[in-house]
Amino acid sequence: MTKIAHPGPPRFHYARAAAGGYQAMLALEAFLHASGLEAVLIHLVKLRVSQINGCAFCIDMHWKDLRAAGETEQRLYALDAWRETPFYSARERAALAWTEALTLVAQTHAPDDVFGEARAQFSEKELADLTLAIVAINGWNRIAIGFRSEPGTYQPAQRVRAAERAGH
Repeated sequence: MTKIAHPGPPRFHYARAAAGGYQAMLALEAFLHASGLEAVLIHLVKLRVSQINGCAFCIDMHWKDLRAAGETEQRLYALDAWRETPFYSARERAALAWTEALTLVAQTHAPDDVFGEARAQFSEKELADLTLAIVAINGWNRIAIGFRSEPGTYQPAQRVRAAERAGH
């Protein structure tokens, strides 16, 4: 497999080419953000998956979303070594372990002990929703990497709305 030093320009506008599929992905995102799972937890999961998959666009996006939500830089910097730090709650740790197990499913096969930890922290609905969030970001990573979405262009909605209110 060939490694690329720089991904180059976007390959084409996938949202136009497959508008129905793109809208379906956005509908899943709307469902997830209305699911009752904590927004910070969802973004931590999305950032961790993006780190594992090496998706620069999604790392940039979810890092910015977490900072806009008030997340500390300490927790963001330590996310890829979350097991080695005291910065995450038991619920977040269970979510991150489940996230890694499912993102690396070909290697892990979603072990029973990791599922048990997640099940102890989440209701069945929450665990199903968390799993859908993991599925969604893995899909977005493959779309962004495959079609070469340009990192650095994303602006968090909270910051954009604040700038619009301020007249910027």
